[in-house]
Amino acid sequence: MTDAHRVIDAVWKLESARIVAGLTRMVHDVGLAEELAQDALVAALEQWPESGIPDNPGAWLTAIAKRRAVDHIRRSQRLERKHEQLAHDLEQQRDPERDDVLRLMFISCHPALPTEARVALTLRLLGGLTAEEIARAFLVSEQRIIQRIAGAKRTLAEERVPFELPDGSELAERLSSVLEVIYLIFNEGYSATSGDDLMRPGLCLEALRLGRMLAELAPHEAEVHGLVALMEIQSSRSAARTGPSGEPVQLHEQNRGRWDQLLIRRGFTAMLRAREVGGTPGPYVLQAAIAVCHAQARTAEDTDWAQIAALYEALARLLPTPIVQLNRAVAVGMAHGPQEGLALVDSLIADPALRDYHLLPGVRGDLLVRLGRHAEARLEFERGASLARNVAERAFLRRRADEITVTGSPGATLGQAARDFLARDDLDAVTIRSYGQTLRRMCLTLGEHMPLASLTADQVARVFATAWDEAAAKTWNRHRSAVRSFGAWASMDLATGLDRRAETRPRAETIGSAQLDALWSRPDLPLRERTLWRLLHESAAAVTAVLSLNVEHLDLDDRRARAGDAWVSWRSGTARLLPHLLAGRTRGPLFLADRRPGPSRMPAAADLCPDTGRGRLSYERAEYLFKQATKSLDPAGGGYTLRQLKPRA
Repeated sequence: MTDAHRVIDAVWKLESARIVAGLTRMVHDVGLAEELAQDALVAALEQWPESGIPDNPGAWLTAIAKRRAVDHIRRSQRLERKHEQLAHDLEQQRDPERDDVLRLMFISCHPALPTEARVALTLRLLGGLTAEEIARAFLVSEQRIIQRIAGAKRTLAEERVPFELPDGSELAERLSSVLEVIYLIFNEGYSATSGDDLMRPGLCLEALRLGRMLAELAPHEAEVHGLVALMEIQSSRSAARTGPSGEPVQLHEQNRGRWDQLLIRRGFTAMLRAREVGGTPGPYVLQAAIAVCHAQARTAEDTDWAQIAALYEALARLLPTPIVQLNRAVAVGMAHGPQEGLALVDSLIADPALRDYHLLPGVRGDLLVRLGRHAEARLEFERGASLARNVAERAFLRRRADEITVTGSPGATLGQAARDFLARDDLDAVTIRSYGQTLRRMCLTLGEHMPLASLTADQVARVFATAWDEAAAKTWNRHRSAVRSFGAWASMDLATGLDRRAETRPRAETIGSAQLDALWSRPDLPLRERTLWRLLHESAAAVTAVLSLNVEHLDLDDRRARAGDAWVSWRSGTARLLPHLLAGRTRGPLFLADRRPGPSRMPAAADLCPDTGRGRLSYERAEYLFKQATKSLDPAGGGYTLRQLKPRA
């Protein structure tokens, strides 16, 4: 990259939000505004390396972009009206550029957009990041980010979201959405949810920049200053949060001499501004106050845990989320003893929102260690490691478990017993897949290292309450049947209290001929989906029977295949597609999954294609794809189910 290109990149990140905001005010279309700004960027890339960097690069880009906007207005035959509007804006001068940037913030974080789209659009428009940079930061594909941004722009256009500041009645809600997006970006950088590294500093810096910008644009909002204070102080610990190998270092073990005092002072200043604004402290101000308590303590022992516990209690009244309650449990455990903290944690175990949250068993393990219950603590750390998606956190929790020495052999474990049960010769592939889903959930929730002898019906009932309490009766009964079979095999009564639920299965309405014609005529349907849906429609067979078909059981000449004890037959539509789907395969599942299974999810041999290494397409995935594809055809907008492909009787 040349010096000119580096300057252009830096200027673009600093100026793009202001330029796009100003253009949006002119053309009233955020997507078009970004395209016009990109045109100006391209002009800079073409001209600056030869002509040199202008004295005022931002003004140069703005002038070129506005010129492009005026050209667009002329081409759109709205010249007179737009010229009047531009002249009015130039005369008034009471609509400064900073207000445009604030408007752009409110648009990119509009509640009409899904959270992931809000984050991507904010980083694109206000952060000046490319789709590739955003994708790299969140460990997703660039195409997915492009789709999110395009979808967000399309939604804003369809909803006709105005380029204006919200009035008093909705300002609080809209501002809350902006703060949420900025803090989500910061948290993903501060504690990455997946990947190899604990932190992604680039996202933290971008969130801080956005927060500081918002504080300048909205100086009279205490919550904005509270969020900035929170992020400044949390960022101050970055250098001390990881060890030499990138492993996490807990707060009480951190070298506080490595905390960034400049960021701490900036955090204190932001907190003072929040207090000067006044009013009842909101969630971000309270969290910032907690961060201030930690920053003021010279050593871990000097931490005022009683004050922190009181602040968390106030925060829990405003924001009674499971995560806040879990953090409160940590503070209570430090302030009033581990037994009180453990009681609070145990009250959260049945909360579905924390079902797969690795920090719940991590916190519980810490409290159990302090209570001297080491065997239980080891199981909790092992369970936390199995739930953690971040490599550094997984290794940290695994190391915590390995540091605990437990005397005596635990005997058979739940995980080993589940594997032995599923390895039996008398279970067919469909049953193994169904039972496996149940037992995997039990292992995730209870820990696969749990001694089998300590497993109780109450614990199993807790798993059902958090995982399947809201599920359909058929799903509940299927998992109940799996537990009953597993308990009988292990000579244990595990289904006590799990009553069978009455199943009411309304007859599914079939899809109308007009919708089917529209579906079959779509050119973008993947071959696998097109073949599966045709076969289901022409055969009138059960979905499970069709998905269980193997290549070696097909009789293409007679247009039929063996599915267990029955036959599935089809007509010409399917017959034309099947040879293309097989593509020379002679064995294995007819309908294959999108990718190869991971080592921990390896299916049975009967569900694995020996040619491609891919597993059998699951009912759940097939159902999801069909619903997504038919949303536009369904008058209710929810999409159809595969069962509705059966022809009318």
